[in-house]
Amino acid sequence: CILGTHHEKGAQTFWSVVNRLPLSGNAVLCWKFCHVFHKLLRDGHSNVLKDSVRYKNELSDMSRMWGHLSEGYGQLCSIYLKLLRTKMEFHTKNPRFPGNLQMSDRQLDEAGENDVNNFFQLTVEMFDYLECELNLFQTVFSSLDMSRSVSVTAAGQCRLAPLIQVILDCSHLYDYTVKLLFKLHSCLPADTLQGHRDRFLEQFRKLKDLFYRSSNLQYFKRLIQIPQLPESPPNFLRASALSEHISPVVVIPAEASSPDNEPITDLVEMDAASQSLFDNKFDDIFGSSFSCDPFNFNSQNGMSKDDKDRLIEQLYGEIAALKEELENLKAESTRSAVQLRGRASELEAELAEQQHLKQQAQDESEFLRAELEELKKQREDTEKAQRSLTEIERRAQANEQRYSKLKEKYSELVQNHADLLRKNAEVTKQITVARQAQGDVEREKKELEDSFQRLSDQAQRKSQEQAEVLETLKQELAVSRQELQVLQGTLESSTQAGAEQNTRIASLEQERDRLSRAAEQHRDKLAALQAELQQLRDMLSHEQESSRTELEMLQTQLRDKESTERVLQQHLAEEQLSLLQGITRKAERTVQDALARMEDPAHISCTGSADCLLSQALAASECTEQLQDAHSKYLLDGTAMGSLLPCLALFAHLVSNTLLQGSATSHVAPVEPADRLLELCKQCGSEAVSYLSTLQDPGTVARADCSLVTACLGQIIAIGEELRPRGLDVKQEELGDLVDKEMAATAVAIETASARIEEMLSKARAGDTGVKLEVNERILGSCTGLMQAIHVLVLASKDLQREIVESGRGAASPKEFYAKNSRWTEGLISASKAVGWGATVMVDAADLVVQGKGTFEELMVCSREIAASTAQLVAASKVKAEKDSTNLCKLQQASRGVNQATASVVASTKAGRSQVEEKDSMDFSSMTLTQIKRQEMDSQVRVLELENQLQKERQKLGELRKKHYELAGVAEGWEEDG
Repeated sequence: CILGTHHEKGAQTFWSVVNRLPLSGNAVLCWKFCHVFHKLLRDGHSNVLKDSVRYKNELSDMSRMWGHLSEGYGQLCSIYLKLLRTKMEFHTKNPRFPGNLQMSDRQLDEAGENDVNNFFQLTVEMFDYLECELNLFQTVFSSLDMSRSVSVTAAGQCRLAPLIQVILDCSHLYDYTVKLLFKLHSCLPADTLQGHRDRFLEQFRKLKDLFYRSSNLQYFKRLIQIPQLPESPPNFLRASALSEHISPVVVIPAEASSPDNEPITDLVEMDAASQSLFDNKFDDIFGSSFSCDPFNFNSQNGMSKDDKDRLIEQLYGEIAALKEELENLKAESTRSAVQLRGRASELEAELAEQQHLKQQAQDESEFLRAELEELKKQREDTEKAQRSLTEIERRAQANEQRYSKLKEKYSELVQNHADLLRKNAEVTKQITVARQAQGDVEREKKELEDSFQRLSDQAQRKSQEQAEVLETLKQELAVSRQELQVLQGTLESSTQAGAEQNTRIASLEQERDRLSRAAEQHRDKLAALQAELQQLRDMLSHEQESSRTELEMLQTQLRDKESTERVLQQHLAEEQLSLLQGITRKAERTVQDALARMEDPAHISCTGSADCLLSQALAASECTEQLQDAHSKYLLDGTAMGSLLPCLALFAHLVSNTLLQGSATSHVAPVEPADRLLELCKQCGSEAVSYLSTLQDPGTVARADCSLVTACLGQIIAIGEELRPRGLDVKQEELGDLVDKEMAATAVAIETASARIEEMLSKARAGDTGVKLEVNERILGSCTGLMQAIHVLVLASKDLQREIVESGRGAASPKEFYAKNSRWTEGLISASKAVGWGATVMVDAADLVVQGKGTFEELMVCSREIAASTAQLVAASKVKAEKDSTNLCKLQQASRGVNQATASVVASTKAGRSQVEEKDSMDFSSMTLTQIKRQEMDSQVRVLELENQLQKERQKLGELRKKHYELAGVAEGWEEDG
């Protein structure tokens, strides 16, 4: 393929063959195509890139398609296709770079055109290019099982083969990136290039690791010599570091030469070689022809060669030299002929290619001409459509303007009509006044009055019937003019009143003319308005029809929605029922698991106290009552499931805990109560399972009753009360005195501990310096704060106890009150002892830590033990206190102060430990792989030993706690005599 691209000066034949291959259906074939195409881009003709750019989008589509296949060669093909596209884009943007990326430093400077902006952008593009190469590198290694020798199998070599091209690209890209970054740092400030340095460091680590992993594979050792990058990346902030940079060189061993690559050997040399070979073979078989030839008479007789023989040998040498020269000339002529024939073939191929390109250009010109004609037609159609669209918009705008004008005219006509009606009424009034005035005139004016009456009647009729008034009004006006002309002659001799009446009549005539013209205009406008009204009525009917259709559609949708709601309600009911059944089954399985664990031999070693059993049984009994109420509500309202489901889960959990706690309590109880308790637990579990099974069936859910479970829980509570421990038989006068003694001893122990801490602090300040003094001061200061907080707590506890005794003893003495409440009193005594002992032990631990003989962990444990003891003292004091007591609030505040002081001790101890302890940082620079592996195995052995020790210490702690629990029970009377 590479020779073909150089032969035809391009890759058209290659792509014509590739387009017929099923690359989208065969992942391995696509992988091998990517490998071949990568080699063509590197070693093929320079026109390969130009001929391949047009297929860039097809490669992108194929990459996205293979990216959806997460197994096999799918992801490999997707990433390789992205790399090839990135390579084409890089060489398109930077045409100075050849396909194999081999450039000198001068060519690299010319590629950036001595512009820092170009060098900056070129570095970014090289980072992107190298990132794609590294992604393919890592993906190939991640797809191989590196625990096997994959490089000697055909499948492994199929995946590893393209990495040779990747290694060649990466070596050049890394070298150019280093040189460009040194050049950029000489021109730009270091802060501007921080992103470049971070990205280079990330790619440096990846490339170094990949080169190292590749160099260990047997497949690469016989094909390529992979360079190793330096241990540390270059320091770009130091310009002299450029001289220390060594460009990585990839060495490809020379392959065995083929017969075609061997030079043409001269015939004389071949003859000489064959003759020499024959002579050697002859000598090996028969011996030397000169030393032991029996027929060599010259040698036997001791005669030497004469001059003629030497001349003959010289002539033979010249003849051999001439033959050799002749053969060289023949070989040279043969090579020239072969070259000329190859050149002729190349010219013929170029001619055929030019003819092919000419034909393609003609076809493309015809195709472009057809497209041009089609585009012209489309442009004409578009112009016509644009003109028609413009005409439609113009008509629509004209119609809108006409509609607005009609609307304005309609409003104006309505206003004019109202004005005409008002004026007509005024005219009617004036005519009536004139008629009354005419009645006062002489009787000879009667005809005039009749005519005026007739005119007024006609005016009224015309105002009421606008369509008929106009024509009649014209005729009457003409008659009125004639009559007025006749009457004017007769009225000349009338009185002044008659003259005024004539003037008024003339004005009425003018007004009537104007009214007639206005009536005619009004009639025309009325006709137009009627047409407009008809059009509006048609539009209204159309809108009503559409509204009716929409109403029907909405009604249909409403019916569909109602049916859907009914289906959803039915589905919701089914889901609620299935949810109830599922939770009930889980609850039943929980109770059954508890019953099974009771029979498990591993559970026999578990023990429990009667107090824990009582708390669990009481909680289960209360939950059972809540479950019964929620069940009743569910039977009344099937949707009221929100309160039933949580009760079911809590019921199963509490009943299971009660069964397990009852079984654990029976292991330490006397025989008879233990058997009764174990039997009741089993019966309670069976009744709970039966109740839950009844709830799962819809037919029997109404008959479900958990009263039997409640009864069993009540009997378990009764047995638990019997098993609760009783107080010690202590004399009244001794018990009361013992409380005061222990509280006083606790206060003294705390004061003594505070004094010892102050003494240790002063010693530390006198003898220690530096970090040790800072750590000791912090630890002792926090211990002093803890002692002060405990002292405040003890005082608050005394005040609260005094208040409890005074409010609860009545007429009895304090000793009698302590004796009456013996268990509470014994709790106070035990808590006081624990607080005093904890303070003493913590002071001893702090003293050892300051001296350097103790451990920080011991001090932390002591502080936590003091917190637990003070919590016990607070709990014992709060049992009989009133909720709104002031002393109780003070005690709670003091308890929070103790907790804060304990946290301060733990925090200061941790800080001191982290400040004092030295953290070893391992130096991996001088360690080999074997040494690292050895230390890793040693660390694993140490981890296993520490885990074993931790397990043993935890078992020991468990035994100690168990023994402490037993001894505390004996001391406080938890067990009964047989």
